[in-house]
Amino acid sequence: MNPEDFQSEATGRLVEVDLPRSKYSFVPDPMPLEWDMPTGLWPTLAEAKQAIAKLDGMGRYMPNPELLLRPLQNREALRSSSMEGTYATPEELLLYDASPVDPVSDKDRVNEWREVWNYGRALLVGKQLLDAGYPLSLALLRAMHEELLSGVRGQDKSPGEFRKGLVQIGHDARFVPPPHFCLSECLSGFEEALGQDVTYDGLIKAFMMHYQFETIHPFKDGNGRVGRLLLSLQIYKELGLENPWIYMSAFFERYKDEYIEYLYNVSACGGWEKWLLFCLRGVIDQANDSVARVDALVRLKEDYQGRIHDQTQASARLIQIINDLFENPVVTIPAFSERYGVSFPTAKSDVQKLCELGVLEKHRKKQRPQIFLAAGIMQAAYSEQ
Repeated sequence: MNPEDFQSEATGRLVEVDLPRSKYSFVPDPMPLEWDMPTGLWPTLAEAKQAIAKLDGMGRYMPNPELLLRPLQNREALRSSSMEGTYATPEELLLYDASPVDPVSDKDRVNEWREVWNYGRALLVGKQLLDAGYPLSLALLRAMHEELLSGVRGQDKSPGEFRKGLVQIGHDARFVPPPHFCLSECLSGFEEALGQDVTYDGLIKAFMMHYQFETIHPFKDGNGRVGRLLLSLQIYKELGLENPWIYMSAFFERYKDEYIEYLYNVSACGGWEKWLLFCLRGVIDQANDSVARVDALVRLKEDYQGRIHDQTQASARLIQIINDLFENPVVTIPAFSERYGVSFPTAKSDVQKLCELGVLEKHRKKQRPQIFLAAGIMQAAYSEQ
């Protein structure tokens, strides 16, 4: 870490450490509870809040928003994990979700599927705790971290525990977070700020806290993913949304170099305005993207239900299957048979009907059991628009 980068406007102090590639680490100042927001942020903040309100308004009037929220959360899990070098296709994630198994070795591809799947479970754990009345806190962060690293290669990275040693960001140690002997001080201030009111907007607070979390880097592994989980949940709580609709990983991944640079510049020279402007533009991008996806999914659901109702022998089970496909649009006949408690021939007949109606189609990959997918749902939910 180059100490010459850190100017008088730096938002913390340098502390000497003993690392091969750096003699310094950075300890951030506590989060400011009073801060005069630059006037240049106001127009973009207003546009971001408007975009969020539109998305949340759509969600409030859905009979079952979970059916449409789930694809957005799965996409977030895929994008957030790929930022850390863990890759899975939507089909792999959805098939694993239908039948989770443990990896048999460190090289087993199941490790990557499990890591991505765990991200969604960690998000669910966090939301359930918040909805049960638990505050945003260090305990909530530890619970999500433990879920994130459950049953995968990161188990040796102390799931649910804060680190007890030094870490560095980048092979060249361009940035070194606070040493472990400063963690208690940093985390105590971080938790206090999470629960306190501030003089600026809650959305601004969420992104300032995201900077603070990533700068503290409290875990040995999984900090990026936990930080993005916290960001979505904090926006959900700070803005009083009906559901956590805002997921930033796709935007952060698309502009990863800028994301890293803006975070660094907050530490080095107090570059709050550029960091926050970047984040607010990301909110607008992601909110509008989610509105378009939700619109497409709603239209698709109505279309599929119409196709079913047009059949003279449509069954209640087929209607339920249509609804369930929005949660997991990748299926097999044996899985159908088990899920709906019907015989294999009946499940096969249902799948054939849905193929004839253009709802399902065979996956291009031939395997046993044959995979069928709702291509329209996959396109609306997971394609890069």
